[in-house]
Amino acid sequence: MAKYCDIFWSFFKVGTFTIGGGYAMLPLMQRELVDRHGWLSEEEFLDQVALAQAMPGVFAVNMASLTGFRLRRGWGSVAAIVGNVMMPIVFILLLAMFFRAFRENVYVERIFLGLRPAVVALIAAPVFTIARSAKVTWSNVWIPVVCALLIWLLGVNPAIVVLAAALLGLLYSKIRN
Repeated sequence: MAKYCDIFWSFFKVGTFTIGGGYAMLPLMQRELVDRHGWLSEEEFLDQVALAQAMPGVFAVNMASLTGFRLRRGWGSVAAIVGNVMMPIVFILLLAMFFRAFRENVYVERIFLGLRPAVVALIAAPVFTIARSAKVTWSNVWIPVVCALLIWLLGVNPAIVVLAAALLGLLYSKIRN
């Protein structure tokens, strides 16, 4: 059984060493939760990712809460959430205190410009990992592409796209069975 301090420490590392927010945390979370500790199987991890995305609120906090609860119930959730948000809160407070003085600095500006492509890569990497784990094939890759295009090019509300995809998936499974 996972100890509270292990849960806290795992999520503390994830929160501390991730640049780019929730989705950029996925590779580190997967390494900690699935590979290193074996607290979740690959399938359970994917299920929690889907559930955390569907829940309101911050994705990383949702993942921490779900995992902590699964491992040690309520106090496990508290340990995971506190571990996950502690250093980002400290970083944000420090950045807020000093950013005004440095925001016009050319070097700081270049650092942030350099971080942008890295963050895109950090977010893209788990997409491919999850796609491979979820057994996404070329025959069904058109679904997220069409959904993204509907939202991006045509300005369709994402909630409508999600509801339509759920209804079409339900209809497809009924017809197939």
